[in-house]
Amino acid sequence: MVQILPLVVIFAIFWFLLIRPQQQRMKKHRKMLAEIKRGDVVVTNGGLVGKVTKATEDELTLEIGKGVKVKAVRSMMADVRTRLEPANDTGKT
Repeated sequence: MVQILPLVVIFAIFWFLLIRPQQQRMKKHRKMLAEIKRGDVVVTNGGLVGKVTKATEDELTLEIGKGVKVKAVRSMMADVRTRLEPANDTGKT
């Protein structure tokens, strides 16, 4: 019993410091991917930023420039940004 106790403690430490947080991040990422809709601005894992013009179950059509559309796999999205907010070009805060 004394020999097994350190292994159990090490596993518990790994669980709470590594495994559990990773599972929570994965769950949050899956939820984010499921909520992507037309009009959202997304960032791909490759670094492209585009606006979603068409969303299917597995693929998204992104407009990355005026008249330039590309298809991307939904699971390869790194981030979803909200609709673009106007830039503060006046320099005032």
